[in-house]
Amino acid sequence: MLKESLLEIFERDLRKLSEEINLYRDETTLWMVENSINNSAGNICLHLVGNLNHFIGAALGNSGYIRDRDSEFSLKNIPKKELIVDIEKTIVVVNKTLQSLSENDFTKDFPLEKHGKIVKTDYMLLHLLTHFNYHLGQLNYHRRLLS
Repeated sequence: MLKESLLEIFERDLRKLSEEINLYRDETTLWMVENSINNSAGNICLHLVGNLNHFIGAALGNSGYIRDRDSEFSLKNIPKKELIVDIEKTIVVVNKTLQSLSENDFTKDFPLEKHGKIVKTDYMLLHLLTHFNYHLGQLNYHRRLLS
């Protein structure tokens, strides 16, 4: 049951990320930072895609993805179309990886430490989902403030 719920919610929320990126009429606004806003929507998108590809794709699915976390925050002015393609690829990776997990896999230790601590896979996946939605909310607010 957890597996089906995670599959549905990750895909739903990744599609919401794509929708939010598409709602930016002006691509320069996608990369703006102003006042106390530290990260652009474009960088938040790169971070979310990198995070899921790293922790789900590479750690659980052995996808071979190599994360460059610094680039998630330093790259700028990537075309909106490229971001959307990256989101679509991430949907495929997340779905493929989660589909491959058995119910027993969710109770196993996650292969990477979380802040120096070993956690179970189900815990880590729930953490990744809440982390994703925290930043998705930031991105939505960024768009409405600057559009």
